[in-house]
Amino acid sequence: MLKYLKKYRAQCVCAPLFKMFEALLDLFVPLVVASIIDRGIGAGSAAHVWRMSGLLVALGVAGLAAAVTAQYFAARAATGFAADVRHALFGKLTSLSFADIDRLGTSAMITRMTSDVNQAQTGVNMALRLLLRSPFVVLGAMVMAFTIDARCALIFAAVIAALSLVVWAIMAANIPMMQGVQRQLERVLGATRQTLTGARVIRAFRREDAEYQAFRAKNRELTSRQRRAGRVSALLNPVTYVLINLAVILLVRQGAIRVDGGALTTGQVVALYNYMSQILVELIKFASLTITINKGWASWKRIADVLALKPSMADGQAARADAVAPAVAFDHVMLTYPGAGSPALEDIDFAALPGQTVGIIGGTGAGKSSLARLIPRFYDVTAGAVRVNGADVRDWPEDALRSKIGVVPQKASLFKGTIRDNLRWGNPDAADEQLIEAAEIAQAADVLAAKGGLDGAIEQNGGNLSGGQKQRLTIARALVRRPEILILDDSASALDMATDARLRRAIAALDYRPTVFIISQRAASIMQADLILVLDDGRVVGKGRHVELMENCPIYREIYDSQFSGEAPLPSAAARENRLHEGESENSGEVSA
Repeated sequence: MLKYLKKYRAQCVCAPLFKMFEALLDLFVPLVVASIIDRGIGAGSAAHVWRMSGLLVALGVAGLAAAVTAQYFAARAATGFAADVRHALFGKLTSLSFADIDRLGTSAMITRMTSDVNQAQTGVNMALRLLLRSPFVVLGAMVMAFTIDARCALIFAAVIAALSLVVWAIMAANIPMMQGVQRQLERVLGATRQTLTGARVIRAFRREDAEYQAFRAKNRELTSRQRRAGRVSALLNPVTYVLINLAVILLVRQGAIRVDGGALTTGQVVALYNYMSQILVELIKFASLTITINKGWASWKRIADVLALKPSMADGQAARADAVAPAVAFDHVMLTYPGAGSPALEDIDFAALPGQTVGIIGGTGAGKSSLARLIPRFYDVTAGAVRVNGADVRDWPEDALRSKIGVVPQKASLFKGTIRDNLRWGNPDAADEQLIEAAEIAQAADVLAAKGGLDGAIEQNGGNLSGGQKQRLTIARALVRRPEILILDDSASALDMATDARLRRAIAALDYRPTVFIISQRAASIMQADLILVLDDGRVVGKGRHVELMENCPIYREIYDSQFSGEAPLPSAAARENRLHEGESENSGEVSA
């Protein structure tokens, strides 16, 4: 925590100093009041009363100025601290691998960036203002009481010791509870985010009531945790009041006896009572401060857990590219996601030469996207190696590796702004002519025309675009980079067959001949590829060109026949024999069609 307050050392020193100066002025007030009673009212001196009253006003004005100054410095330090922590958190989160982010969870990251940082900021602000002031006033009041009467001051010492024990016990019980509250808040936030993201699906399946009940259960648990934590922290005020008022009763009784014996004056008893009142006020403040610090400390521990997190993937330092090596090579690769029971990919082995087009096809959950994520090193392999230009991706510096690769993810993501802003993610220095050229290759020229050109507005996540428009703009964004390796992860699923075909022809005609990976559910999208990989349950079950796979890969042939049953050419004799061997009739494709 001190690391992020280091820039605000001056404010962190000035805020408590001005607060302690204000507290020092407060400690003189009971003495002035005692003087007014004993030497002014008691002696019938109106002049003394007026002088001391003027002094009280001066003390009040000086105290107000000191308090406002302290608040200014505390606010500067707290808001600066919060801003720096948010920057550090954001930097940490962007440095984490996909596996780390999956493990941490989106809702947890959002909660730490917002609620937890706000709680920590409030805790720092209150601590700078009151953490030293309240104990200083309490101890100062006790010292001043000893200067008036040592016997009565023993009551102060006893009550301060009792209250310190109460505060410590409540803090020890409350901090774990507040951490539990923040964890449950993450779950509520996660449920809210999931519901908002999947609103259309929820309505389509008429799951509104079920989602409402699930959210209500999570919210009820959050309320229950907050109440339990609140009950414990709420004990602080009544226990404080009871102890202080018992002390006041003892003080008034003891003071009356001492006045009756002539050991104390009436003004001194009033001064002692004022000091006891000051202790009461400060301990009430300290009780509130304790609750705030509990919340802030619980939140800070959660923030610190993220800041202390070590990225699971270290950035490579040096990689030597080999001009004659394959553009991408998988060497018996295995991938197991964190927490998964079985591998997502197993024994993947192939090589893609520069300028080749590699098609990847397979059923849902076969591991197609997982394979694509390993090339730009979004995840690290569990075994084996992935090589780009002959060098292991783990040896490449992240920037150098990903500058070679253009990725069009399975889910098209666009950002609020203009079309120009979104396309320049691929290359911040790209001229408008390059952006328009990339859009034309991606068959998105009509999107530019419909939206008013490159200055057309894009809503958050492309909310004002259709699925096909979003996909074409994300493809254009990747093409702006002119990547050596282009990965199209099922990025034409929302396009019609004719547009998909024109897109593939345009990419094949690119003058700089990138190595293209096309991941698709459509056999038509990858039929012309130089190399086709057929995946099933994380394994390569077929590898070769279209004609070869139709001959020797039943799974590929089944995918092809299911999509072209009405127009597919007759299978070869070997394929018929294989199908008959599997117990299928020769006209099963026609029957299913």
